[in-house]
Amino acid sequence: MINRKEKNWCFQIMELKDWLNSINYNKDDLSEDIKSYPPYIVNRCLSGHMDCVMFANEMNMYSHLDKDMQYYFYLNSLRKRKRFSPWIKKEKIEDIDSVKQYYGYSNEKAKQALRLLSESELNYIKSKLDIGGTK
Repeated sequence: MINRKEKNWCFQIMELKDWLNSINYNKDDLSEDIKSYPPYIVNRCLSGHMDCVMFANEMNMYSHLDKDMQYYFYLNSLRKRKRFSPWIKKEKIEDIDSVKQYYGYSNEKAKQALRLLSESELNYIKSKLDIGGTK
């Protein structure tokens, strides 16, 4: 009889942090669950480190390779090191929501309009959209 802990362990899906820790830090071979390996995201995460940029570029050039070949390349090429970098996020533009709501623009149109609007015009738009209450 299989106990529940073993059954759940067998069907555990690897997360991104498991793949990155395997490549960067502990060098454990996780190839038995290679179907859940996300090559694009791993390339993106590793490209943020100066010592991994060239390796990530190589994998971008050979993106047609199988997942297991890409994983083994990183596993055997990169030195063992604790690497951490925050995910690159888009910066938030302050008044874009007000312009989008006032004019009914898309994100791109609102960005263009923000460059043209003065501070007094932005204050006028905000005052027209202000419905009172607390935010």
